[in-house]
Formats: sequence, structure tokens, C-alpha cells
Amino acid sequence: MATALVIENDPTDDIRRLGDWLVEGGLELRVLRPHAGDELPADLDGYVALVVLGGPHLPYLPDGSPGAPWFQKLEGLLRKAVRHRVPTLGICLGAQLLATSHAGLVERSTSGPEVGPAVVGKRDAADSDPLFRYVPLIPDVFQWHADEITELPHGATLLAASTRYPHQAFRLGDRAWGLQFHIECDTAMIVDWATDSRLLAELGYDPELVVDACARLMADVEEVWQPFAIRFAALALGELGDDSFRRDLPLLGH
Repeated sequence: MATALVIENDPTDDIRRLGDWLVEGGLELRVLRPHAGDELPADLDGYVALVVLGGPHLPYLPDGSPGAPWFQKLEGLLRKAVRHRVPTLGICLGAQLLATSHAGLVERSTSGPEVGPAVVGKRDAADSDPLFRYVPLIPDVFQWHADEITELPHGATLLAASTRYPHQAFRLGDRAWGLQFHIECDTAMIVDWATDSRLLAELGYDPELVVDACARLMADVEEVWQPFAIRFAALALGELGDDSFRRDLPLLGH
């Protein structure tokens, strides 16, 4: 079976529902946990896709050092993925690392934290994107971050935005996507995040209300992002051709 490499940057953000959807789409997953001592490979030989998950780290600390010891090697993998057109999906921190690995900029947001259920708005370029073209105009997402991509890499295509955080989703090349928001969460993950959350405390949000609001959105998020994940798996398996930017394709998933 075709295998996707999944990089878990922090134990609080695992592949969860996204993993189920990718397996449903026909992929086998190999999960590496560098935070627990797993070594990252030097290249992506033998993998049909790369998925990089989130975590509380900044890609780079204020003194310019990497936010975690393995980030430089991970950025190298992300550059190789884009160069060799390996289908790639970065979630939250993963999207930020996709950006910084290609000379984009990530900074602490001046807009303050963005936490809980939210919507983002598709940009016109999403209409010709093989993954985003069937995403609704204003899809539901989960947010949980205080950092933002303030400058996209040169040549990146902006696919979704919001008022306070303009770079919500982007594509780099034709096979690498970054999502500032979360699609992988289940309610148990949100409960863990909300427990003694510094971001919720900063905003003055009631953790129980945030968890309840996210729980009510779970089915809506699945309705949008499960087919998105299935299409990503299809791309990795070679079932979406290079002309998928130019012609209508059947909706995969539900």
C-alpha cells in the first residue's frame, strides 16, 4: 500500500480524524514523532505524501534559532517535497513551517490569538485548485493559534483568508498546501487543548463554552474536510492527473 509520512511535532496534536480520512482514501500512514526522539529521514524516498501537523512551537524563536531541534531537518524535507512534487499538507504549525522553509515569514500576531470555531473565506484562485475547488465558499474550521504567516513564500497561491488573519490557506507549487487552521481535531483533542489554555486565558474565554461550541461544529467540519482529505489521498495515489487544475473532477468522499 502507498505510504504517507506524517510528522507529529507535539503529542497534543496527532493525526486523529484526518488520519482516518486519509486511510479511508487508500493511504497507509507512517507517523514519526521527533518530539519523542524519532529520527526524520533524509529524503522522502518510498513515500507518496507528506503531512506535517501542528504544535505550540514557533518555527523560529526571537533570537533566530529553530523553535524545536528537528525543525531545520523538517524544513529540508518540506523543500524536497515541493521540489520533487510530493503531495504535502501542513496543518497550523505545519503550514507555518512550509512557509518558512521557502522564505516566508511567521510572527506573533498583532491581532491576538484566534481560538475556537471559525470560518474562512475562499479566494478566487481556489476555484481552479484540485483540492479547494469543491470546498464551500465560507467553510467551517477550528482555530487555535497566536502566531501567523505574515508573508507567504514567493510564488505561493493564496486560497483562503479571513479578516484578522489574511493567510489562512495557500498552495506552494502544484502539490503542497498549508492550512493555518485545524481540520484534524475531535472533541477530545479540543478538551485537552482547552485545559489550562494560555490562549483562552489571554482572551478571557470560558473553556467549557469553547469546547461546547467546537463539539457542535464537528459534523460540519467533517462534511467539508473529509472529502478534501480524500482528494489529497487521491492526488498522492496518482488518481488526480496534472489536468485537475483545468477540468471538473468528480467529488470524492461522501
